[in-house]
Amino acid sequence: MEKEIIPVYLMPGMAAKPTIFERIKLPEDQFKIYWLEWMIPEVNESLEHYAKRMIEKIEHKNPVLLGVSFGGVLVQEMSKFMEVSKLIVVSSVKSRHELPKRMKIAKFIRAYKFAPTQLLSNLDVLKKYAFNDTISKRIDLYKTYLAVNDKRYLDWAIKEMLLWDQEEPIKDAVYIHGDKDAVFTHSCEGNCIVVKGGTHIMVVTKYRWFNKNLPKLITGSN
Repeated sequence: MEKEIIPVYLMPGMAAKPTIFERIKLPEDQFKIYWLEWMIPEVNESLEHYAKRMIEKIEHKNPVLLGVSFGGVLVQEMSKFMEVSKLIVVSSVKSRHELPKRMKIAKFIRAYKFAPTQLLSNLDVLKKYAFNDTISKRIDLYKTYLAVNDKRYLDWAIKEMLLWDQEEPIKDAVYIHGDKDAVFTHSCEGNCIVVKGGTHIMVVTKYRWFNKNLPKLITGSN
């Protein structure tokens, strides 16, 4: 009997290209990887409605969904409206309570209304004002992986991240977090697999860990 291939859909982080997953390789006799890409949101679109539109891009029943950072928030929302065989959330948050203090303050004062997202629409101009090589190299990294620099998308994404209202972690989800994540610093507690030395971009820098561990996390084998 021919072995059934498990479809694995990967959702990148906020505004990122799915090429952040280019080094993620799973056994081809067991899995087939599909990359999801961000869409421009409709005017005043809710995260719930956006999630339902993203589900339309899923071509298989009961797939594996894996999302990174804000993409991790999105796949959690998607899983509320579709059947999944496994939900994997990387470098993200399990509920609104894990948002760092600075984000909670930004939510309270509605700082998302004033975020300078227009700067990301022209990183070459922004780079001219970088005052050291570290910032200049960071901008080059953003350019490598940035897929969406549309101001409407960025305004929407920041707002929906800050206003996400999930109260409790999803029971059967697999949460993976790095102990050096400087963006979401309170997400290693509770139901979570902790990757030592993992930063917020560990799906890029720790790809070997994912290549080794994702197959058994998906299938439940040791």
